[in-house]
Amino acid sequence: MKRRILAMILGMVMVLSMAACAGNNDETIKPGEPLAETTEPQITEEETPADVSADPVPGHVRIGSLKGPTSMGLVQLMDQAKKGETANAYEFTMAAAADEINTALIKGDLDIVLIPANVASVLYNKTGGEVVVLNINTLGVLYILEYGETIQSVKDLAGRTIYLPGKGTTPDYALQYLLSQNGLTTEDVDLQYKSEGTEVIAALAQDKNAIGLLPQPAATVATVQNEGLRIALDLTAEWDKVSEEGGLLTGVTLVRKAFLQKNPGAIQLFLEDHLASTNYTNENVAEAAQMVADLGIVPKAPIAVKSIPYCNIVSITGAEMKEALSGYLGVLAGQNSKAIGGALPGEDFYYIP
Repeated sequence: MKRRILAMILGMVMVLSMAACAGNNDETIKPGEPLAETTEPQITEEETPADVSADPVPGHVRIGSLKGPTSMGLVQLMDQAKKGETANAYEFTMAAAADEINTALIKGDLDIVLIPANVASVLYNKTGGEVVVLNINTLGVLYILEYGETIQSVKDLAGRTIYLPGKGTTPDYALQYLLSQNGLTTEDVDLQYKSEGTEVIAALAQDKNAIGLLPQPAATVATVQNEGLRIALDLTAEWDKVSEEGGLLTGVTLVRKAFLQKNPGAIQLFLEDHLASTNYTNENVAEAAQMVADLGIVPKAPIAVKSIPYCNIVSITGAEMKEALSGYLGVLAGQNSKAIGGALPGEDFYYIP
């Protein structure tokens, strides 16, 4: 308890120090260049305890997440940080698209981002290995939707129009992999790409003969807003039927390597806080659902209540994280190396304390 109180005091001191001297780095970083340095307080060897895990030093941590399951797993932590109940001083940014927070991470305006797993690999290659993955925060969240009962397997998608968000994104890569593993190609289906999930939902409302592919919680929103629309296939289950190399997963948590090296204690505290917040969302669905709705992630709390069990929100770290993530990236690389940035990440991509 004394260490926790001391950690909170140190965190407050560090935040006040930053307010006095923090600068702003707006320079554009070119692909392959190291990520920007920022003016966050640095921990020297003399200041770092010999056993960081026993007495982690808190810090100021700027986190970017997406308007979906990655943020749903953070809602308790966001609430605690707002109330000043955390040792770390947290600053949160929630975005609708990964590009917004990816750019901020590269420029050094964010320290941690929660983004699609394949995008994390792209950033590793783009920055020359200047980012590290801390955990898997979301497993499979993709679902096939239809009116009626015609779709019972991936093979039943042949000859159908499928609306999905984002060409060259996780839903697109996952669907194309499953089509190929079931003896189909993109020539056997009519893929209609939309810029975001809301456009897919609108298209399904207009075309009752079409199929939709959506992540959660958008999939649940679609079934609520369109009478007769049902979840026909769970793509995670379909993936497990055809892949032995790695399961389908969606989101990971990425940190700037420079920040990790200077703030190991703050990262340890964050991982502990993230796990606790993830558990809270899964175990206190009604309370977490209200927080999710208050943040505008879904229109109403009852929708969040229905969607949370389908979101597969987790916090998988260490060797288990590496095995699952490397297997998934390997599957994507075999399908299309561009999906992961051209090459599989090196060993230094995985944070194993």
